[in-house]
Amino acid sequence: MSEIQKIIIIYLTSINVATFITYGIDKMKAKRSKWRIREASLLLLAVLGGSIGALLGMKVWHHKTMHKKFKYGVPAILIVQMAIIGYLLMKL
Repeated sequence: MSEIQKIIIIYLTSINVATFITYGIDKMKAKRSKWRIREASLLLLAVLGGSIGALLGMKVWHHKTMHKKFKYGVPAILIVQMAIIGYLLMKL
């Protein structure tokens, strides 16, 4: 495995863990009627590589599952990311 592949794996692991935790924090705040994390920020984390963490957060925390932009958008982001990452890993 090349050095760049290791960096990609570390980055993706980190962003997905951070995204999963962020979705959990937002759900906790929603239950307590506290200040919330913007939906745009939650989606941005998915776009930046945290789509698996976002999907897991949606399932585990039962959060944002009824919002169409999350219900359909996050899986679409994941599909695009998988295609890009697959292409990049094959080229390296």
